[in-house]
Amino acid sequence: MAESESVRTIVVAAVANLGIAVAKAIGGVVSGSSAMLSEAAHSVADTTTEVLLLIAVQRGKKPADARHPLGHGRSAFVWALIAAGFTFVAGGGFAITQGIHTLSHGEPDGNIWPSLIVLAIAFVLESISLRQGLKQASAEASVYRAGLRRYLRRTSNTAVKAIVLEDLAALAGLILAALGLVLSKLTGSPVWDGLASMAIGAMLIFVAISLIRSNASLLIGVAVPERLERELQKELSAVPGVHQVTELYTSVIGMSEVLVAARAVFVSDGDIVAAANVAERRLMARYPVIRFVFLTPTKVDE
Repeated sequence: MAESESVRTIVVAAVANLGIAVAKAIGGVVSGSSAMLSEAAHSVADTTTEVLLLIAVQRGKKPADARHPLGHGRSAFVWALIAAGFTFVAGGGFAITQGIHTLSHGEPDGNIWPSLIVLAIAFVLESISLRQGLKQASAEASVYRAGLRRYLRRTSNTAVKAIVLEDLAALAGLILAALGLVLSKLTGSPVWDGLASMAIGAMLIFVAISLIRSNASLLIGVAVPERLERELQKELSAVPGVHQVTELYTSVIGMSEVLVAARAVFVSDGDIVAAANVAERRLMARYPVIRFVFLTPTKVDE
């Protein structure tokens, strides 16, 4: 369910950004605005990013095989990392370069009204895309009983995180581009437009670095949040036949996929296999992101 919703979120964002990119490019040529051209590059980068994120989701869904017994979930983070790098170079790098060029060489004085109309339409379309991303993020956050901001900061579903952050950056970029256009027109100075372009670039680089760090961390391997680990330990300890959970290990192995391993002391006269099966079913039923549960019987240290 989460995977299909992620695909829908990505497709909505990609379609919106592709149309926006073409409109912005036309508006940038008509007005001669560097901020507008930067926004066009921004939308092209977002569209390409979303294609890469779609690949990430599809690759992560590949079933386990003999050489990959835990599945291919982490391959999704590789593609998401590439997508973030593309945003850094193609989006942020182009926008800053364009802004520097405008500050040093100026720009032609064109008609800003077509660009402002394009920006207004783009704002509506980006808002629709953001709404879809926030809808999915909010639904997934409720599963963990976490706030939306906390969920976006800690989630392993980097596709949804990337869409939400990039849409927020896109809306902010549209406002900056409009301000740059209007101020340059009112003052007759291209400086404002150049500064707006550089601000858009800096913002994209900030978002890209955030996503790069997140995906790099997930590739290395991270545990679930401490709050969830405490809940998992409590849930395991409440299973009939389990006397005590002595050690608990968790690892994110894909987008919204988690492995749980634990050492537990079982009741001496109980059925260890039956208790382990109950524990596995209970954890997977309560937390759909859990894909594997491994329990190892152990003794209490004397």
